[in-house]
Amino acid sequence: MLCPIVHPTNFGGMDILAQVLDRVRLGGTLLFHFELGHPWNLELPARPYALFHYLSRGSATLKLEQGQEIQMTEGDFVVITRGEPHVFYSDRRAKPLRIMDIDRASSRFGVIRHGSRAKPLSTMICGNFTVSRPSFGSVLELLPPVLLLKPNADGGWLEAILRRMVSESAHERPGQRVALSRLTEVLFVEALRSWIASLSPGQGGWLGAISDPHIGPALKLIHENPERPWTLSDLGHRVGLGRSVFSARFTKLVGQSMHRYVIERRMAEAAFLLETSDEPIARIASQVGYETAAAFSKLFHRHHGMSPGRYRAAQRLDGSQGQPHGSEVHGSEVKVSD
Repeated sequence: MLCPIVHPTNFGGMDILAQVLDRVRLGGTLLFHFELGHPWNLELPARPYALFHYLSRGSATLKLEQGQEIQMTEGDFVVITRGEPHVFYSDRRAKPLRIMDIDRASSRFGVIRHGSRAKPLSTMICGNFTVSRPSFGSVLELLPPVLLLKPNADGGWLEAILRRMVSESAHERPGQRVALSRLTEVLFVEALRSWIASLSPGQGGWLGAISDPHIGPALKLIHENPERPWTLSDLGHRVGLGRSVFSARFTKLVGQSMHRYVIERRMAEAAFLLETSDEPIARIASQVGYETAAAFSKLFHRHHGMSPGRYRAAQRLDGSQGQPHGSEVHGSEVKVSD
């Protein structure tokens, strides 16, 4: 039976992104809302997730641990995608306000004032993006270490969401934490869209490749049916390219071979099924394209560092853990109160 050629216009490239983001348990929240009077200096520690900052008024210098400096102006939005240590300042000589435990944001998003009362004043909100399924963390890994987006580069949607977050955080209201959490999720999607739109061909791995008229449809086919025994000839034919041209184009744009991408997609799907269903391992092996549980388990262990059974148990144990909240400001540090 001949497989029909898939026309690129039949595909919405962002569908893949929606599927991935829906499965990663994307989360996040607003952590701090700062009013800063020159001279001021903020120091933030390393975190195991992405941090974002929106400078709603004024200007600032962002300096990362390895020495990179970025001048920020009003309306700039920056994501520290690897959570590395960084500082913001109007004057590097000012005594820093050290955020000692950024994980435990206050249940009240009161304004934290730092520096003098002298003008010009700067205002900034800070928050985090979290991905609670590590096997899908490649979304963040594909981003540059520092992602700087300028206001109105996306038609104003990003800035509109950010300004809504600023106003939402300024006054305590019922449902505030939930509203800010939802806004943060939308913010992450809009930030990704803006970044993807700015990419040149060959940048951004599969995130950048989803907009390609040939490789985008191929990626969608792999995501929809990871269990199929895909070949270069088969996929190339379906998207209107010859085997060798398709292979070269796929590797160039995605950054890895089609074969390797299919394996990673299968392993990600298997991890998702292990965590979210009670299906037997043999059944999951079949669902992701492996005839025997032994062959599947061997590859899964190589990819994730543990057997499927151990992975399922570990993920469910992690999911049952809770985290306390509460913080307050003391002098030049933000400390935690239980």
